[in-house]
Amino acid sequence: MKVDDEMKERAEKLKEEIRMMVVDYMENPLEKLKLVDSIQRLGVSYHFENEIDKFLQQLYVSYTTLLTKENGEDLHITALLFRLLRQQGYRISCEIFSNFMDNNRKFKESLGDDKRGILSLYEASHMRGHGEAVLEEALEFTTTHLERYSKSNPHFAAELSKALKLPIRKDISRNKAREYLDIYQQDPSHDETLLIFSKLDFNILQKLQQKELCEISRYCCNYMRFYFLYQAC
Repeated sequence: MKVDDEMKERAEKLKEEIRMMVVDYMENPLEKLKLVDSIQRLGVSYHFENEIDKFLQQLYVSYTTLLTKENGEDLHITALLFRLLRQQGYRISCEIFSNFMDNNRKFKESLGDDKRGILSLYEASHMRGHGEAVLEEALEFTTTHLERYSKSNPHFAAELSKALKLPIRKDISRNKAREYLDIYQQDPSHDETLLIFSKLDFNILQKLQQKELCEISRYCCNYMRFYFLYQAC
């Protein structure tokens, strides 16, 4: 795509709309986690670093209160909260997963039907530190279930395959963003404003990088030309 002023203007307008979505009050702040996660995974969080930092800081202070009985039983939300706070450097305790474990400190088999929750717990388990047995158990438990899902659920298989091969924590964010763009677009609950902005931002950055690469190549060619002319003399 050709990057012109109209495209840049549209991207700026959409960016401000998304910024307001991040800072606006929500009755349930935990629901905003999904938005922040999508923003980060789409590779556009660098536009909203201050807003996301502030939101996660507030969430860290109040998450024990926000994880009421209802939210505290939502594995996807709990695992997402854990991963995002750990990514931000907050030492949130892995004991927030104790609600999902039995008396033997094993994850309940009844969780096996919660595919989205299992995938989120799998990603969260890669944020483990030394000696965190709960997250070691989570990794083993979720890996077993994800491998089973990939054989029985073809619509979920592509996302699972990518996650099992290279979880979010271990991948280069820009590579993951391009992959996630396709996944996010197919999600019925995706936000259209965020999706369009992410595509525009990706194309604008791609064109900028291509331009920079051309300039570097031209410089190198000129340098080598002068070098060989100098050697010939």
